[in-house]
Amino acid sequence: MHALTLLLTLVAQRPDSFAASVREYIAVDTSLIALTHVLLVDGTGAAPKTDQTVVIRAGRIAAVGSAASVQVPAGARVMDMTGSTVIPGIIGMHDHLFYTAAGGRAVQMGYTGSHLYLGSGVTTIRTTGSRSPYAEINLKDWIDHGLAPGPRIHLTAPYITGERGGGAMAILNSPEAARRFVDYWASEGATWIKAYTDIRRAELGAAIQEAHKRGIKVTGHLCSVSFQEAVALGIDNLEHGMLTASDFTTGKQADVCPVNLMTQISASDPKGDAGQATIRSLVQHHVSMTSTLAVYEPFVAGRPTKDERTLQAMDPEVRDNYMKMRQQIDSGGSGWVSLQAFKNAMAFERAFVDAGGLMAAGVDPTGIGGALAGFGDQRNYELFIEAGFTPAQAIQIMTANGAKILGVAQTLGTVETGKLADLVVLHGDLTADPAVIRSTTIVFKDGVGYDSAKLIASVQGRVGVN
Repeated sequence: MHALTLLLTLVAQRPDSFAASVREYIAVDTSLIALTHVLLVDGTGAAPKTDQTVVIRAGRIAAVGSAASVQVPAGARVMDMTGSTVIPGIIGMHDHLFYTAAGGRAVQMGYTGSHLYLGSGVTTIRTTGSRSPYAEINLKDWIDHGLAPGPRIHLTAPYITGERGGGAMAILNSPEAARRFVDYWASEGATWIKAYTDIRRAELGAAIQEAHKRGIKVTGHLCSVSFQEAVALGIDNLEHGMLTASDFTTGKQADVCPVNLMTQISASDPKGDAGQATIRSLVQHHVSMTSTLAVYEPFVAGRPTKDERTLQAMDPEVRDNYMKMRQQIDSGGSGWVSLQAFKNAMAFERAFVDAGGLMAAGVDPTGIGGALAGFGDQRNYELFIEAGFTPAQAIQIMTANGAKILGVAQTLGTVETGKLADLVVLHGDLTADPAVIRSTTIVFKDGVGYDSAKLIASVQGRVGVN
């Protein structure tokens, strides 16, 4: 069944019709469109190109090139995009459909999440751990059938963890339990399994073996198992980079998450012996990594984490609790994540990519609630620029690399002829000002253009509610 699910994901295009609840957000629904005079950052890693034209025909990219060389087809709707940047649809690789926030709020985001992701230019997500899996299966079905606006969804099963975990997660206490879990969720259509901090090597190894037998993949927010141990077990992807890597701790017990993990990460050299060994292990075994800098930033004192758009979107009580938490962190001068740990994480990600590692990105809208669906994906771009990546590299990480990890690079992830027309139009020059990533005007998914402002306006005051 998983093979059929993947096939449908690869070929899925726009539904035959859209419900009124979707159509109210559609700004462009013409089968032949020409976006002219754009600054193009195409996701391939190539240098940005000025004065480009992109032609969309029947939901796919029919032509792309300089405005002087691309002939606009007769009958096309011509949209002069002078002063705008076009990038591929963002592929969010750690984009939950639930939200947690300061004050203990935790809710499923069937409404606000889908609107915010699409409105922010995120046209494809991997859920990377579920709390309400059937709510997400049903939302995916609604979106696929044109009954709700939102991104393409690649489903991840509920979390698997060890005996110290719990809550909404599946506690696995034997390899056999791990195999049963994977077998069930693969049959339900999940294409990824997500391991969490307290899982043991025996259960993780069994889950990986069973997942690969079923043709699905495994990622992990690890700690009790180090990155290098997980690579040896055959894991496919690792979440959060250095900030969850227990490879940097000394005196670590087998299958136990060190209590002083963050302290040791703060004191470690991301390019030292442990960092080099960890990166070498990942790259040699083709294990990809997901950056989620945006969710860690609110834990760091003195960082710009009070984006007005984010505060307006929050439920008032959520906003008040978040601002109180931020005040505590800033006034104390040090949060759960130190500035040094945050900078170390950035340097580790640079070193990983420089060594040939495949890195994607996602928001992870959890923690104390400051990284919202979509907005946090955008913030990752600004943080990548701060970390020293070029605009072309940052966009490649956020688009093409995610498509490669998901196995959909033949159809998505770059602005190239023949691919599905998932495009984001940004007002301004993204290469001159990283903040332009927030200035989304139109989001094309399968060649249908959605009004970003309307989608974002629809969630005002509702994040943390639904």
